[in-house]
Amino acid sequence: MRPPAPRTRKPAPADPAKPLSEVLRETILNAWRTNDRTTIFLVQRLSPALWDVALPGEPRRTVRMLAAHLHNSRRGWLRTLGEPHGIEVPAAVDRRRVSRAELVRALKKSGHAMASLLAFGLDHGGRIPPTKKYVWRNLPLDVSHVLAYFVTHEGHHRGQLVMLARQLGHRLPREVTDGLWQWSTRSAES
Repeated sequence: MRPPAPRTRKPAPADPAKPLSEVLRETILNAWRTNDRTTIFLVQRLSPALWDVALPGEPRRTVRMLAAHLHNSRRGWLRTLGEPHGIEVPAAVDRRRVSRAELVRALKKSGHAMASLLAFGLDHGGRIPPTKKYVWRNLPLDVSHVLAYFVTHEGHHRGQLVMLARQLGHRLPREVTDGLWQWSTRSAES
């Protein structure tokens, strides 16, 4: 029998006097922050023994490198879409040497910067204005698509990390794998 899920704060009911644009702003930024906390939750709980294990079929890549990609990918998007608009871009991490603690600190910085990028888009009619650096053009720049793209990317790699841990003999405890789906809990964390 499963233990009961941890209790979390219930979200406050929407204020009917609050304009819809403010409500949407809060929900979009909170959704990003919850995703960010979920990524950090997983990285903090990866076994240290797993960190330098080579990926099956890719002997030059390690679990550390895959985890570091999460931050460095955020940084790449921030350089492309945010930096030209004055949003601070955090430093990259060395994907071959970054410690778990360093990566968590970097993810917190890039998570905050990503929230700033989304807020910037919300302040500009719900769209991030395109920049000269944005040449790939695979992503519509309305904030909803940007949020969905970033959350999907991170969810994909979180799934890879969980699967790799299992395949490499370091299966994550159930409270970790279940915790990845406890978005109410992650949402209530600060």
